[in-house]
Amino acid sequence: MDQDNKMNRMQELIELLNRAGKAYYQDAEEIMSDYQYDALYDELTGLEKELGVTLAGSPTVNVGYEVLSELPKERHESPMLSLDKTKETEGLEEFAGSQKVVVSWKLDGLTIVLTYRNGELAKAVTRGNGEVGEVITNNARVFKNIPLQIPYQGELILRGEAIIGYRDFEKINAEIAEVDAKYKNPRNLCSGSVRQLNNEVTAKRNVRFYAFSLVKAENVGFHNSRAYQLDWLEKQGFEVVEHYMADGDSIEREVIKFSEKIAANDFPSDGLVIVYDDIEYGLSLGRTSKFPRDSIAFKWADETSRTVLQEIEWSPSRTGLINPVAIFEPVELEGTTVSRASVHNISIMEELELGVGDELEVYKANMIIPQIARNLTRSGVKDIPEICPVCGGPTEIRKVSNAKALYCVNPSCQAKQLKSYALFVSRNALNIDGLSEATLEKFIARGFIHSYTDLFHLDRYQEEIQTMEGFGEKSYQNLINSIEKARETTLPRLLYGLGIANIGLANAKLICKETGDDREKLARLTEEELSSIDGVGGVIAKSYVDYFADAGRRGAYEELLEELHIPEEKSTGEELIFEGKSFVITGNVQHFANRNEVKALIEAKGGKVTGSVSSKTDYLINNNTKSASSKNKKAKDLGIPIISEEEFLSMIEERS
Repeated sequence: MDQDNKMNRMQELIELLNRAGKAYYQDAEEIMSDYQYDALYDELTGLEKELGVTLAGSPTVNVGYEVLSELPKERHESPMLSLDKTKETEGLEEFAGSQKVVVSWKLDGLTIVLTYRNGELAKAVTRGNGEVGEVITNNARVFKNIPLQIPYQGELILRGEAIIGYRDFEKINAEIAEVDAKYKNPRNLCSGSVRQLNNEVTAKRNVRFYAFSLVKAENVGFHNSRAYQLDWLEKQGFEVVEHYMADGDSIEREVIKFSEKIAANDFPSDGLVIVYDDIEYGLSLGRTSKFPRDSIAFKWADETSRTVLQEIEWSPSRTGLINPVAIFEPVELEGTTVSRASVHNISIMEELELGVGDELEVYKANMIIPQIARNLTRSGVKDIPEICPVCGGPTEIRKVSNAKALYCVNPSCQAKQLKSYALFVSRNALNIDGLSEATLEKFIARGFIHSYTDLFHLDRYQEEIQTMEGFGEKSYQNLINSIEKARETTLPRLLYGLGIANIGLANAKLICKETGDDREKLARLTEEELSSIDGVGGVIAKSYVDYFADAGRRGAYEELLEELHIPEEKSTGEELIFEGKSFVITGNVQHFANRNEVKALIEAKGGKVTGSVSSKTDYLINNNTKSASSKNKKAKDLGIPIISEEEFLSMIEERS
């Protein structure tokens, strides 16, 4: 395995082990045995030792959180200058001349300077004003991909860009209720995340670091090549900015290649950087008072187009905010057809004096996000809706800081119930593929969904859905097929999907089993009946009864029963020899295909299987009964029998 493959394997192991750790410690579930976990952990430790690289996020290190009163300031060893810019490829050809150049993305985030000493991250400082930056070392330690340890033991200083991708930007913004508090773009979000006084906040923001230049590394032969420096940084464990070699004859082709990738990129970029590969030649050119002469930035020339505003679409969100979206006559921009652009709030509409029929000039910011550049006719804002387009409830204009925005004030508005719909279609509930939260939000905003039953009649909106961004004939048909497939389900899945407080899938199974899968009786259960079920306490019982006491919710449940086909549970004829017994299964199995088969057998015989050992556990099944795993240790401390698979099968034989 070469070094690149070893680095990729290291990243795979970190992701897998962190996922397993979260499942075990937070969700009380197992996605792998202790044996498998230990083996993968040992493999990761071996790779870290072999490569001399330890990445942030690795389960082999634990970075503590820290809260500061303010960020300390520090002067850079050498000033960080801006780059001269051009929007013409002819300017790049002239710049390159007969020299080889390195072409890379100009990432749109926050520039960071990192210093490593003795193979460890010693310091991280923001660009600041180019002369003085802010020290954010402990924040950098929780970036998603930054190496905390590297093989090189000398002093290394490098520069790179901290960024947050579009998907994370949209997710974080969606969770912010107030319009004025939302971040305007990923760069603003990244800047705020990197400069937090509490790095626990930084850790949740999925900040990534991409190296783009090496400042200092003594006693390393770089063959007088910037490209070689980037390759060397990659071998130290850094993710480096995507880059390619070019010259005066080929640079236009490289620019075109980069431009073709923009639409698929998750990261923000506002152009390209071109630097001479020959280090000594570049340094010999010196610099102006503002710019270095060895590099130049290429900025995308914004392609604009004129069009006519057809309507303002008001799009409600989960927070009650109703966003105005400009719908205009379709135009071609940057190779795609564009017909809509977010206007964000009423204040921006008023600033643009935006009215239906106005002639607009539109463009794509950074070749990605459609925006209105100018309103050429400015007829004025009118017809702000007084009722919510989703629920018909009243709206009000609120001023948050300096921005005016429209809100739905109905607490029961369907747009505010997005999380409920997302749970209903999730894998453990109705399992409808193709209905992500983003898609659900769009469907709710357009009035396609007012209740759970509407999810089974989206075929009413075939024409509209097929014309929506991200949908076509094939994706629409896949969605409809998934909906039809979801009509056949089980009562526990339906019960879980209703989102009753404190009712998980395991509790739903217990409750359905107690009623004999009687769908009418499920809605009439009393707190006393529920509390008598092993595993269902008073809190759960009250949540359940309160849910079905609401006439609207009970009616929705009954309507769903008409939409769904729930086959009767066939009696297995199994003797319930494990009734009232609780098992935990860990490690590898030999007589079964997997642990799920063991679980199914236990449940068929009346038992229950949980993910973690507790005082309520009756047996721990582990073929390695003498293992020093955490489950074995806890079972021994609690006096719980640890039995092998053979002993488990013998129990069945003896009791049958």
